[in-house]
Amino acid sequence: MTEPTTEGPLAGLRVLELGGMGPGPFATMLLADLGADVVRIDRPGGTSFFPGGDTQNLLNRGKRSVALDLKDPDGLAVARRLARHAHAAVEGFRPGVAERLGVGPEDLWRDNPALVYGRMTGWGPDGPRATTAGHDINYIAITGALHAIGGKDGPPQVPLNLLGDFAGGGMYLVVGILAALREADRTGRGQVVDAAIVDGVGHLLASTRSRVATGDWTDRRGTNMLDGGAAPFYGVYETSDGEHVAVGAIEVPFYAALIGGLGLDEPLDRQHDRAAWPALRSRIAARFRERTQAEWAATFDHTDACVSPVRSLLGASDDPQLAARGALVEQDGILQPARAPRFSGHRQGPVGRPPRAGEHTEEVLDEWLVTDDRDSG
Repeated sequence: MTEPTTEGPLAGLRVLELGGMGPGPFATMLLADLGADVVRIDRPGGTSFFPGGDTQNLLNRGKRSVALDLKDPDGLAVARRLARHAHAAVEGFRPGVAERLGVGPEDLWRDNPALVYGRMTGWGPDGPRATTAGHDINYIAITGALHAIGGKDGPPQVPLNLLGDFAGGGMYLVVGILAALREADRTGRGQVVDAAIVDGVGHLLASTRSRVATGDWTDRRGTNMLDGGAAPFYGVYETSDGEHVAVGAIEVPFYAALIGGLGLDEPLDRQHDRAAWPALRSRIAARFRERTQAEWAATFDHTDACVSPVRSLLGASDDPQLAARGALVEQDGILQPARAPRFSGHRQGPVGRPPRAGEHTEEVLDEWLVTDDRDSG
């Protein structure tokens, strides 16, 4: 077997990022983490939704930035020349904007018919809401996902912007781009990857909808086994120090380990007796309130009870499992996730830093457009 390298498996892949916020830049960040050469076009003097400085925006890490004004004919011409040498392009504008700017798929395919064109939208390019604004919370609201999260006696709870923007949006865009690149290798033809967040979130709900079809899932949050509100062996409990532990002891042996670790005398054959759940949840909650989070973590460490301490974003770096994996790294003073997933043929090297807007303009033009210069010489 060859010695692992620090180059990612997508080394040699050129991706041009045309614009967008959140899920689009997340998708291209992942491609950059995997070794792709991602060049982001930033508008000269443009403002960013991101509240910090350019070099703090982790969604741009590992990329290079060129400053181009797509509304200026000269800037547009350079962007099209760059697209001629890209394998994939990604945009996150509202429907029709890329075409008005002159960087839509048909514009770029004239010079590069094999280009894979990734479109990141919330609602999708068609339908009654296609041209209206929206954010993660709006997209997950209409899919049923938001309605299913939270306690039965309270409002739906917002799962940060992870479920829509990054899981249902950015990750599906990456999968689509890689699949379309595979086809472009075979056929020499590119295509549009239509990654709408509402589609992706709906797709993520396949398992839940299968439970609905069997009658195992009711359309009322906080009443089902996996929504944290009903099953006493699947949920979050407070500890004596005001912290929390997460419990996911679904299978019989895991449930037995939970009950044994808690020191409770509960009949194991009544685990799925829904009539007994409220009282059992109260007894388990009372037991967890008797000790601190650290004490319970020590009790259940190296067991199959599926009990884990609930860490904060800053406290996660102290978790021994994450520390052993090196899952969080501090680079340039910023605590950030390491690359994921990992590959046996590639070592985990440092992650790339986020660029300043326009930092690599001359460098990228020299590298990507050298063929144009040679052809015109």
